Amino acid sequence: MQKKLIIGTRASILAVAQAELTKKMLLENCDNLEVEIRKIVTSGDKDQRTNWNKDNKSLKDMFVKEIERALLDGEIHLAVHSMKDMPAVSPEGLTIGAVPMREDNRDIIITNSGVTLDELPAGSVIGTSSLRRVESIKSLRPDLVIEPIRGNIHTRIEKLKTENFDGIILAYAGLKRVGLKELTTEVFDIDRVMPAPAQGALCIQCREDDSFTLELLDKINHKETSLVIDAEREFSKVFGGGCTTPMGCHATIDGENIKIKGMYFHGDKIYKDELTGNKNNGKELAIELAELIRGQING
Repeated sequence: MQKKLIIGTRASILAVAQAELTKKMLLENCDNLEVEIRKIVTSGDKDQRTNWNKDNKSLKDMFVKEIERALLDGEIHLAVHSMKDMPAVSPEGLTIGAVPMREDNRDIIITNSGVTLDELPAGSVIGTSSLRRVESIKSLRPDLVIEPIRGNIHTRIEKLKTENFDGIILAYAGLKRVGLKELTTEVFDIDRVMPAPAQGALCIQCREDDSFTLELLDKINHKETSLVIDAEREFSKVFGGGCTTPMGCHATIDGENIKIKGMYFHGDKIYKDELTGNKNNGKELAIELAELIRGQING
């Protein structure tokens, strides 16, 4: 018997591309399935003026709460989010049904002149609104000017062309998912610009009592990605992480081990460390790593 699933997503080009990717995975792995994508405009999409770095609202909540409400009300069966947009705890009644294999989680720079970060002239203007990226670029090139930039990928690329920016910092995963990776000038090494926790990963959310949808989502879940994302998000929770927190984390699995790297900016210094342990103890290892870094800050 054919079953129809409705996927809820933000209406941005990137969000829809991620929903289309999820639809493709489901159709490839599940028989007799019909999938519809429904676009939902969130508070974060409507508000393009607020400087959330100085606002008390939860940035993550502004990009997911309307979609989660549609899930709880039964208007959609599942929702596709960027994992780094997700609050640490799902609302009662909802759960993460799948975490597909992660896309490249590194950050990139696009410059008008086609030169790398190191080659940019002093005083060049770089656009980013992420405090993590701001502090990372300042640590590498304190002679550059960093200005806030808002909007989706295409809006930021257009602002690079039309406004007073010499370069912009973006997530490589998003650029690849919307088919614009050829615009990349430079891909930053993980140890040079550490990504945000869970960057590049998708979160497929559904109702926790929807056994049929959960069974289908299990077919597109990637267990190793789930383990590294759980660890990175646990590290983030210790620091109350979000887009307004100058913090990065990157976890990888090698055999039975997981290696977790973390960093936090405090004052004018970077504090970083790494730990390796059993992959099934990723969350505990992430907390230990965060406490090590916190000890460096307070020590």
